[in-house]
Amino acid sequence: MIKKSVESEQGNTYYWTNENVEKPCIVMLPGLTADHRLYDKQVDEFKKDFNIIVWDCPCHGESRPYSTFNYKLVTQELEIILKTENVKSAIFIGQSLGGMIAQYYIEGHQEQAIGFISIDSVPFGNYYSKSDMFWLNQIEWLSKLYPDKMLRDFMAKGCGVSEYTQNSMKLMLSIYSKRELCHLMWIGEAAFIPENHEINLKCPVILLLGENDKVGKVSQYTREWHKREGYPLHIIKNAAHNSNQDNPDEVNDLIRKYINKWL
Repeated sequence: MIKKSVESEQGNTYYWTNENVEKPCIVMLPGLTADHRLYDKQVDEFKKDFNIIVWDCPCHGESRPYSTFNYKLVTQELEIILKTENVKSAIFIGQSLGGMIAQYYIEGHQEQAIGFISIDSVPFGNYYSKSDMFWLNQIEWLSKLYPDKMLRDFMAKGCGVSEYTQNSMKLMLSIYSKRELCHLMWIGEAAFIPENHEINLKCPVILLLGENDKVGKVSQYTREWHKREGYPLHIIKNAAHNSNQDNPDEVNDLIRKYINKWL
């Protein structure tokens, strides 16, 4: 994978691509506090057959510092990357926050989306109570109540049931100070509040959900999303919030199955 970057007034955004430009493109968007390494098992599986683009979301990984995080600015960075790489159409895969960024981006680029694969993510729209929104705004100070190591261990165990996933998350979290980590969780969640609105996706969508995903109300929201929109829902066995890491074989099989159907 070749490391590249784009620059804006907010900062530099880093991404990786195999430049397999003759093949269909898959854009992989990691979740909150994770970086491009979240998708190592998917990159290995699909890099021979697809043009892969995976990034460190602004404010994450190597895409730091980044002055202002919101969905509009973040998706503008993604737009610049895809224009730079001359990507006309793509399959978008988003885990957690990455799935939300994918939805926001696709809304403004419907013709570009071949399909969207949501991994342990949640929808935009009127799914959320006032209480839900209130607690999203409390994440930073609540996180600061935990001792540093306990916070990181808690987050890693919440993301994965496997040793591989937990160790991977600890490694991705290790680049942040506790203060930066707590603030990152807040900006990632709180940015959703003013920008939440109804989004109508015109491309095919599938929902993947780890059977042991206990992060917030992700499981509840995903099931309601499936119920309202009729999107296919697949429960990933032996997996938590990072189901693509906990059970990459099952997730990769589903990704390939649906991409082959859409292309």
